[in-house]
Amino acid sequence: MERIKERVDLAKEVYSKTGYPIIIDTNFNELGNLSVNEELEITVTVNEFFQYYNDLFYEIPALGDTNSHRYLIETSKEYIGFEDNNKIIESLRKEITQLRRDLLQSQIEKAEALSGTDLGLDINSIDDVEINSDDYRQIVDSVSDVGDSPATNTTNTTIVSSSPANPTSTSTSGGY
Repeated sequence: MERIKERVDLAKEVYSKTGYPIIIDTNFNELGNLSVNEELEITVTVNEFFQYYNDLFYEIPALGDTNSHRYLIETSKEYIGFEDNNKIIESLRKEITQLRRDLLQSQIEKAEALSGTDLGLDINSIDDVEINSDDYRQIVDSVSDVGDSPATNTTNTTIVSSSPANPTSTSTSGGY
């Protein structure tokens, strides 16, 4: 193996302290530093964000871990503490359900007392199910129909008007 000798000349250019900033760009332009005015121009305002949101509303996917309506809802719920509101709402719903159950039980007891028969309705059987308004009304109406039917209502009823202009009292016997 034979060595080849080659000569390489190295040239070093030296700049003075005052000439260096003139020849070499010492700003960080490639790294994305922007001036304050440039930053302000590209910053999106809240109004602009919502305008963009409205413009893109139907293009945003409904579901997804990011960049979706679900993501916006979940992050916003976390920010405003929406879970706390859900707990309060759930507690109030349970209270309403219990009050409806109690009222329904008293309606059943009244209907059974007026009719003299056991209706066979067990309020405890619907313990784990929330009674919604429509279900509740339907049950109350059916119980009221039993308690108020003319064939079973044999008690004397007195209806008193509470109107101060026309204070009257009507008494009926043996039904309607």
